[in-house]
Amino acid sequence: MKNKLWLVFILITVVTWGIWGAFSDLQMDKAGIPETVVYILWALSMVPCAIAALIVNKGKFMHDWKSALLGCTVGLLGAGGQLVLFKALAEGPAYIIFPFISMSPVIVITLAAVFLKEKATRWQIAGIVVALAAILLLSLQSGGDGSPVSGWLWIVLAVLVLFAWGVQGFFMKFANNSMDAESIFIWMAISGLVLIPVAWLMNSAPMSAPEFFAQEGVAGASWTCFGIQILNSIGALTLVYAYRFGKAVIVSPMEGLSPMVTVLISLIILSVIPTPLQIAGICCAAFAMYALSK
Repeated sequence: MKNKLWLVFILITVVTWGIWGAFSDLQMDKAGIPETVVYILWALSMVPCAIAALIVNKGKFMHDWKSALLGCTVGLLGAGGQLVLFKALAEGPAYIIFPFISMSPVIVITLAAVFLKEKATRWQIAGIVVALAAILLLSLQSGGDGSPVSGWLWIVLAVLVLFAWGVQGFFMKFANNSMDAESIFIWMAISGLVLIPVAWLMNSAPMSAPEFFAQEGVAGASWTCFGIQILNSIGALTLVYAYRFGKAVIVSPMEGLSPMVTVLISLIILSVIPTPLQIAGICCAAFAMYALSK
């Protein structure tokens, strides 16, 4: 990959998603915004980014049946996986679910190697292995609630999210072979908006979306959350560009390193001391980004 545009775009994704991760959780914890409301505001934040993509593409939008099918597949896998994740977290422990679904790049790498015949150099293979280790270390959480783990529904839901996000990465690369990146993102935005009614009807803690918006004085918190979610949307747009110019087997593991930025921001701005595992994850991530960029 002599063209390094993919590296520029994936680094933007890592940084924007890292900042989003730090402040999105803070916003939910302090303002008490339900996750379903966060989804709704995220879906709406895709709109200005989609308009920007349309402007960049000079008003061109691929809407033939094949493009619509591929674009909606990418969008529904991502947005649908997010909604399933909400249900999984309501049924099972986050400290097990998040490290598990963080391994979705394994699905992308496997599918890209088998169906797209993508290969990596020795340095990049080393980077992939270390990146997966870093993603796992940065995603590990403590089970501080002390509640016993029971039931099996959360396991099924977590597996669905794992495969949904893994297959999404593969189709994002596959779609780029016949579509422009801007059209892919616009279809992703449309798919996210389509699922808003589902989020509206879902129950979530500490309250449902209708209950949240029925309160007085939520406009300020909603606009702040909307602004934070735009960071995620910007990262999603640059991710599509990264898949456009780079190999999926390289882009996918690098995409998963955004928690490194989240941990660093939490350390510098929020004065949150990282755990030894997170420190190890940061070191692995630094090496992985160097190896993958070679």
